[in-house]
Amino acid sequence: MNRPGMNITANRAPSPQPHTGAPRKPLYKSLFIQILAAVVAGVLIGHFWPDIGAALRPLGDGFIQLIKMIIAPLIFLVIVTGIAAVSDVKAVGRVGVKALAYFTGATLFALVFGLVVGNLFQPGAGLNIDPASLSQDALNAKTATAPPKDAGAFLLGIIPTSVVGAFASNNLLQVLCFAVFFGAAIVVVGRERCLPVITLMETVLELFFKIMGWVMRVAPVGAFGAMAFIIGQYGLGSLGTYALLIAACYGAALVFIGLLFVVAWVYPRVPLWQFVKYTREEFVLALGTASTESVLPRIMTKLTNAGCSRATTGLVIPTGYSFNLDGAALYLSISLLFLAQAFGYNLDLGQQLAALGVLMLTSKGMAGVPGSAFLALSATAGALGIFPVAGVALLLGADRLMDSMRVVVNLLGNCVATFVVAKWEGQFDHAAMLRAFAGDTTTAEAASEPGSTPVPDGQVMAAGI
Repeated sequence: MNRPGMNITANRAPSPQPHTGAPRKPLYKSLFIQILAAVVAGVLIGHFWPDIGAALRPLGDGFIQLIKMIIAPLIFLVIVTGIAAVSDVKAVGRVGVKALAYFTGATLFALVFGLVVGNLFQPGAGLNIDPASLSQDALNAKTATAPPKDAGAFLLGIIPTSVVGAFASNNLLQVLCFAVFFGAAIVVVGRERCLPVITLMETVLELFFKIMGWVMRVAPVGAFGAMAFIIGQYGLGSLGTYALLIAACYGAALVFIGLLFVVAWVYPRVPLWQFVKYTREEFVLALGTASTESVLPRIMTKLTNAGCSRATTGLVIPTGYSFNLDGAALYLSISLLFLAQAFGYNLDLGQQLAALGVLMLTSKGMAGVPGSAFLALSATAGALGIFPVAGVALLLGADRLMDSMRVVVNLLGNCVATFVVAKWEGQFDHAAMLRAFAGDTTTAEAASEPGSTPVPDGQVMAAGI
């Protein structure tokens, strides 16, 4: 049932155009195949020629920087143009509150699940390591660029001191904060009076989607360089040193992914296999580059085309980038128990509950912060006082190997969160999702162009932002 005054056609990506019967493109032209081949080639180069692999890091870093070049303005434009379709500013607030409620529940569950896995598999048992033998200098070097923040400082950090500074520093939470204010101002002043501004922003958004399409053409090169560097720098041999920890983390991630798919199927009725096919390029690219940032613009476009309203996607995905890191939460809770077990400490239920509370706070805002996992674990170890903070240095050799696990679970968690919040708020078009999954789209950029054909009213389940 539509809420009064809500615009149900302007808020989501315009209806994608159906295929015209053109022959399928050759397999080698598929972006998914190209990225997959690049990842495999990167692993081989890094393993057999590690020096060459380590030297290829600029390829991966260059691709990430190209994404960062467009991500802040793109998110701003997506949120503002989405909110501009709303006749009730309260709807934006409802989406934000529901998203934060979901994020809190998902993070809490991920942390508890990680503690359960750590207790069952005991990945650090029997190592008997003296934390005093570990170098504090190595840990300091890893975390020196990012001092820990308390809750108040973190919340204040969401408010930009300068709009230009928020965009210049690529602080996505600050960009999101300003975008919400800007979009709300358009609604209050009136859509008719602000129509020239909205039209300009939609045109600029179209240009950014075109740039995103160009950037994605070099995605295989970025994935190749990033994977070659990871394997060349850290080597496959280091897998044996942390075998139980890696097995516990990746095993927990697989089970957690299954649970996320159950949530997606039961509530918003998202079909598993079709969703995997629809987003396979983004997940392989995130896996290869070990970065969620590399796919944020593209995944936002695809979720919007799959029936989630544009502003819901624009609010949930960037916010989840800092507040809904399910993969990082799994890693932190398992790693905390790994360290305690490795140093010979047995955490009782009370200590684990205390750790849970601290990790709920320290795990927020980790995205994009160098050494963030070490900061969170160091802060938790310091708060609990069970083992020396320097003991966190034991994870220096394993942390980089966990990136792929964290990134994939983080990305999937935020995709599911978007579907759930959109359905919860009545902003989800199930029929549009099925059409998108069936391939009734051209390119991601074209499907998101403001000038495309609008969706007939009868095809939208409920009003959207």
